[in-house]
Amino acid sequence: MIEVRNLVKKYGNHLAVDHLDFTLEAGRIYGFLGPNGAGKSTTMNIMTGYLGATEGEVLIDGHDILKEPEEAKKHIGYLPEQPPLYMDMTVRECLRFAAELKKIPRAKREEAVTEVEKMVRVKDVENRLIKNLSKGYRQRVGLAQAVLGFPEIIILDEPSVGLDPKQIVEIRELIRQLAKGHTVILSSHILAEVREVCDYILIISKGKLVASDTPENLEKMLGDADTIEIEVKASQALTKEILKTIPGIEQTSVKASGEEGVAAAVIREKKGEDIRENLFRTFAEKNVPLLTLQTRRVSLEDVFMELTQNETVPEAFRRKRFDTAGAETAEATAEPAAAEPEDETAAAEEQAPAAAEAVWNDTDGEGDEKNAGDL
Repeated sequence: MIEVRNLVKKYGNHLAVDHLDFTLEAGRIYGFLGPNGAGKSTTMNIMTGYLGATEGEVLIDGHDILKEPEEAKKHIGYLPEQPPLYMDMTVRECLRFAAELKKIPRAKREEAVTEVEKMVRVKDVENRLIKNLSKGYRQRVGLAQAVLGFPEIIILDEPSVGLDPKQIVEIRELIRQLAKGHTVILSSHILAEVREVCDYILIISKGKLVASDTPENLEKMLGDADTIEIEVKASQALTKEILKTIPGIEQTSVKASGEEGVAAAVIREKKGEDIRENLFRTFAEKNVPLLTLQTRRVSLEDVFMELTQNETVPEAFRRKRFDTAGAETAEATAEPAAAEPEDETAAAEEQAPAAAEAVWNDTDGEGDEKNAGDL
C-alpha cells in the first residue's frame, strides 16, 4: 500500500530524514514514534505530498507522490498536528468545502458530511463557527475532514492533542473502527496510547528508522530478564541475607521503603529464571512477612528511551530487525546519524506549516450570527 524508498530530506546542512526505507500494508494501524526533531512530521509531509524529498521516493498504491500527486492523494486523508481550518466558517460549511476539494460527487456530499459529523461527534455543533469551538472540537473537525470520503490511507499526526480523557477514548475506538477497512498511520507522544491501539510500531531517531515491529516483540527484544520489586517487613540487613540464599538472582538492590520497619528490594533475575515462587517460600520459611511482590517487565517507554537517547542502537536491535509486516529481515548494521547542530529550519520542520497552505485556499472570512460562545 505504501512504500518509502531511500527517503532523504535536507535543510541546508541539517539532515532531517536519513535514508528511510519501509513498507506499510493495508488494514493495519501503524504507530510512528520519535522524539521532537526526529523527522516524524517531515516524513509525514513528504508521504502526503506537502513537502518534496531531497532524495528517494514514496509510492502510494503504486503512484509516486511527487510524479503523480493527484492519483496518489486520492488515497490519502491527512490530519496535521495543527488542523488547517477556516475560523470564520461553520463546521458544516468547512466540511462541505473539504468534500468539494476532495471531488466527492455533488449528489453524495451532504450524506458524506453528515456521516463523518456523526462519526467524530460534531453533529451537535455543525452550525457553530469554528472560531467559537474549543480546541478539542477543532481537533475533531480536523479529523472529520481527514476521514471524509473514506480514503484507503489515513495519516494522523497527534490526533488526541487537546482532547479530554473521554474524547481520547472515543478517538481510539474510532481509529480501531477505521482500521477495519483502512490503513492508519498514527503519530503520538502518548506511548500508552500507541501501545494500546497500534499493531506495528516504527521508531525514528535522528532521521533514521531504528526499529520496527509489534509492541510485544520490541519489548521482548530489549528485555532478556524480568525485574521483581518486593517490600519486606524486616531490616535491610536481614533482607539482604535472605536474598543471598535464593538461586537465580543476578543482582539486587535493597533500601528503606519509607515505611518504618519495612525494606524495599529490586531484584533482577538471571535470564530464563522465574524465582517468584522460591522467593515467596523462602521468606515464609524465615517467618518474614512479604508485603508486596510484583514483576516489572520492559515497557514500550523503556524501548523508546533506549533507542532514542543512546548514540548507538542496542545489540538486540542490530542483531535482529523486523520489517513492518512482521517478517524477519537482514541484519541492520547502520547506526543513527550523529546529532547535527540545531538551526531554525530544523526546529521549524516539525510544525508542518505547509499542510495548511496546501489543503485550503484563503477566503474572505465573512462570519455570520449563527452562533456565539465557546464550547
